[in-house]
Amino acid sequence: MSVRVQDVIDALEDFAPLPLQESYDNAGLQTGLTEAEVSGALLCLDVTEEVIHEALKLGCNMIVSHHPLIFRGLKHLVDGDIVQRCVRLALQNDIAIYSAHTNMDAAVDGVNYMMAERLGLMDVVLLQPRQVTVGIGGKAHTVQCGSGVIGYLPEGEDSFAFLQRVKQAFGVECLMHNELLHRPVQSVAICGGAGDFLLDEALRIQADAFLTGEMHYHYYFGHDGQIQIGVLGHYQSEQYTTDIFYQILSEKCPRLPLFKTTVCTNPIKYL
Repeated sequence: MSVRVQDVIDALEDFAPLPLQESYDNAGLQTGLTEAEVSGALLCLDVTEEVIHEALKLGCNMIVSHHPLIFRGLKHLVDGDIVQRCVRLALQNDIAIYSAHTNMDAAVDGVNYMMAERLGLMDVVLLQPRQVTVGIGGKAHTVQCGSGVIGYLPEGEDSFAFLQRVKQAFGVECLMHNELLHRPVQSVAICGGAGDFLLDEALRIQADAFLTGEMHYHYYFGHDGQIQIGVLGHYQSEQYTTDIFYQILSEKCPRLPLFKTTVCTNPIKYL
C-alpha cells in the first residue's frame, strides 16, 4: 500500500498538532497535493535550493522541514529571493514540502525534549506548560504542550565542565555564555531556537542554567551569579529535529524511504 502526502501529514500532526503552533507561525503543507504518492521523504531543518536538488537526486518527492519555507505571504513568484526560487523549483518538480515548526517546539517529546536528551537530563518537564484544544477524529481533545523544558543532571556539575559538554554534545563552534557560575549546575532550562523570552521564567524557578539558540545582547546583563546562560546558535540548537521526524515517520510510515539531509543549511559561518 502506497504512502500519500496526507499520510505523512497525519503522522506528524498526530505527534504535533497544528493548533500547537504560535499565532505568527506558518507550519503545515507549504507546497504539493495531499493525495500524491510519496516516493521518499527528505528531512531537514531549512529548505534551500541545495536541499531540493538533494531530494531530487535521492528520488524524494517530499521534504519535511522544521522551519517553514513560506513564512510570510508571497506577492510574486519569480526569482526575487531564495523563498520564491525554492517554491518555483518545488512546484516545477512536483515536490511536496511540509513544515512542523513551533508546533514541534511545543509538543511533548518535541524539539526541546530532544535537546534535553542530548545532554542526558532526567525528569524533563515543560517549562511553561499550557493546554490546547485540538480536533482528533471529529472530537475535541485537550493536549498538553508548552514552551521550553527543564530537566536535571544526575549530579551537580562544575559550570565550565557543563558548558564544555554542551559544546561537545551539539558540535558548537562558538558557545556564547555569561560569567561562569560559582556553584554546581544541576537544573537546566532549555528552549531551542530564539528562546530568550523564557529567561525570566528560568530565573523565577531558580534553574541553575539556561540554554537557548539565540539571545539579545542586553539579556546577558545582570544575571551573573544567578544563572549560567549558554547560547548555542539557532541552527545548532535545533539540528537534531530531523531525528524526531525520522522516529515518527519510521514508526507510522514504515514503508516510506526516509533520508536526513547532508546539507548544512546554517547561514552563519565562524572564523
